Amino acid sequence: MYTRHISSSILESLTDTPVVLIRGARQTGKTTLVRDLMPEHISSNYVTLDNAVALSAAQNDPAGFIAGVGKPVVIDEIQKAPELLPAVKEHVDRDRTPGSFILTGSADIMAGLRVSDSLAGRMELFDLWPLSRAEIRGSSANLVDALFGPVLDWPAPTQADVMNAVLTGGYPEALARSGERRRQAWFSAYVTTIVERDVRDISSIQDLTAMPRLLQLLASRTGQLLSYADISRGLTIPQTTLKRYMAILEATFLIRELPAWAVDIGKRVTKASKLLFSDTGLAAHLAGMNPDRLTLDRHAFGHLLENFVVCEIAKHATWSRSRVALSHFRSHTGQEVDLILEDPAGNIVGVEIKASASPTASDFKGLRLLAQSCPGKFLRGVVLHLGHDTVPFGENLHALPIAGM
Repeated sequence: MYTRHISSSILESLTDTPVVLIRGARQTGKTTLVRDLMPEHISSNYVTLDNAVALSAAQNDPAGFIAGVGKPVVIDEIQKAPELLPAVKEHVDRDRTPGSFILTGSADIMAGLRVSDSLAGRMELFDLWPLSRAEIRGSSANLVDALFGPVLDWPAPTQADVMNAVLTGGYPEALARSGERRRQAWFSAYVTTIVERDVRDISSIQDLTAMPRLLQLLASRTGQLLSYADISRGLTIPQTTLKRYMAILEATFLIRELPAWAVDIGKRVTKASKLLFSDTGLAAHLAGMNPDRLTLDRHAFGHLLENFVVCEIAKHATWSRSRVALSHFRSHTGQEVDLILEDPAGNIVGVEIKASASPTASDFKGLRLLAQSCPGKFLRGVVLHLGHDTVPFGENLHALPIAGM
């Protein structure tokens, strides 16, 4: 059993917010989390829309369904009946009792809703990622708060195998498998379920034969700049179709985009987003990667490692004290910062990720450019590496071990 560090924030929201939506990819542990936080709701007022009878009732008479269930209520897999949300809104407008509705969803039901139907101001959203390494180890350290602290307090490195962590990922069911072969079988079944069940639930696309090929191609490009034109050519499908597919994969939380940094630093910059998989174990499976292949192909390992680190920090951002926006930066001349964290005051931390155990001064070029461009706002820059040493490389510049994550 894993302790989810987002739990305290969810419990706090239930004291002052009528509707709480916990969303994330299938099998990230949403129902388990709700069961642990609110066992009394699970045993009484709990509805799963995976149940055909409940789904039919919700779809045919949304207002009657919402009126008929006791409150507070947990409604699982809400994306199967998005027509319930206007009925929830109508109920909440009459009765704003905090914690009345706890919703979970394996697809982003908010993406296709009009603003008037969005429950804005009445609902708090929580993204549940696959397990972080801190949650797997039982550590309470938060990477975002460490990076924004007045004194850098990076967790001490562990003896964990970073490559194994990248390949395993954070889905609880995959972690429970006894070995690599059984884990690969789980990932295969997982992809089939997503394509044949969840994608069909939220889209009107009938021909999904290109979706597995798309997932495999995307997995080979994780951690890289997203080019719709290149992907479209590689799959020989129109960009309009490709963008529909990509929107579906984002809505089911399989992939994420890391946007380009929006601040003008007075130079020509690359504006393309970077492509990320929400779980590197799944990405490695789709790309056919194992320890032997990644040991030989350091380029591929570098991209997967970058994906892994960015997602770990993104997970920590869901429960950190510091509220941050995540982006990346790449200049027209090729200088880059893999990850930029920016707080509401505009303070910035830059993160470079290197698949090397021996960082050098040249690894800090992008971070130095960032520091020069943000006088007064640049807190620090770090290079995360595969070694075990913490080394200063100048004022507010540090090399830190990924093994501490």
